[in-house]
Amino acid sequence: MPKKKKVKKVKKAKLPKKLKQAVKPIHKKNSIPGPDEKPEIKKIKKQPTEKKVYNLKDFVVYPKHGVGKITAIEKAKIGEIDIQFYKILVEKEKLTLTVPINQQSKLRPISSINQINKCISILKTKPKIKRTMWSRRAQEYDQKINSGKIYELAEVVKDLNKNTDIIADQSYSERQLFEKAYERLKSEFEAVLKTSPEEVQKKMDKALGRINISENAE
Repeated sequence: MPKKKKVKKVKKAKLPKKLKQAVKPIHKKNSIPGPDEKPEIKKIKKQPTEKKVYNLKDFVVYPKHGVGKITAIEKAKIGEIDIQFYKILVEKEKLTLTVPINQQSKLRPISSINQINKCISILKTKPKIKRTMWSRRAQEYDQKINSGKIYELAEVVKDLNKNTDIIADQSYSERQLFEKAYERLKSEFEAVLKTSPEEVQKKMDKALGRINISENAE
C-alpha cells in the first residue's frame, strides 16, 4: 500500500488592524438592509437656474425670431411649482414669446456698440462665393440666421448681397434669405444705436455698397 501524503494546512493570513477597520465600514454600506433597517436616501440637488437677469423693457435676442422687448415679468403656478417667466414681444413678427426665467439659455442680450461696428466691417468685405449646390448653401445660411450670433448674421447679409434691386439677379429663395437676414440685423442695429429705421438702413446699405439703391428708393 502506497503511503498517504500529508496535506499541509494553509494558515489564513491575518489582516492588520488598520486594514480591518477600513474594510468593515465598506462591508456595512454594501450589505442589503434588513427589514428593520431603513435604506439610505440621497438628496438630489436642484438644477441651477440661469444667473442672467433681464429687466422690464430690456431688448433681448431670441435666435429663431430675432430682437424682442421684455414687456412683462410674470408668475404662474403649474401643478405645485411656481414658475417665473418673461413675456417678450417680437414686433417685426407680431409675436409674443413666453420664456421661463430658469430656461433662458437661448436668450442673449443685444450687442454692444463695438460688436455693431465689427458687423459694419464685415458688411464692407467681399462676399464669399461658394461653388456648392444652392440647396446646401441655403441650409447653411438658414442655420446661421437662426443661430442668434450677430457676426454670422452679418456674414449672410454680406454673402447674399447683390448690390442691386433687380429681382432677376437673385432667385426667389436667395432673395428671401437675404431679406430675412437683413431685417434681423437691421432690427438689432436699431435697438443698439437707438435711431430710426431709415438711418439704420442708410448705414447698412452704405457698408454693403447699396447706397444708390436707397437713394433711388426715395
